[in-house]
Amino acid sequence: MSDTSKRGFASMDEAKQREIASKGGHAAHEKGTAHEFTSEEAREAGRKGGEAVSQDREHMAEIGSKGGKSSHKGSKSNQNNESNDDDNEENEGKGTRGGTREQHSQAGKQSHKNK
Repeated sequence: MSDTSKRGFASMDEAKQREIASKGGHAAHEKGTAHEFTSEEAREAGRKGGEAVSQDREHMAEIGSKGGKSSHKGSKSNQNNESNDDDNEENEGKGTRGGTREQHSQAGKQSHKNK
């Protein structure tokens, strides 16, 4: 079986693909044949996308970790620390309540297993 992944549209760089797809979309709208989502269809698509994203436990744990870091930025433990924790490895684990970032991330991953 031959490898066809390097042929045609798929072989073009992303910018060129987007340019061509954009032209097709504009033409379909001008012609009146383009599909336009109703608010109900858009709501359903958003719901399905949210469900799909939430299945990625590692991604969700990362989001939770970022939220925790953000909520602790104004806490007393971080007021004396001018640097950003992401940029300074020696601050790893500081500024969190009841454990390090890794522990919070792991706890987030484990809590999703029970659902």
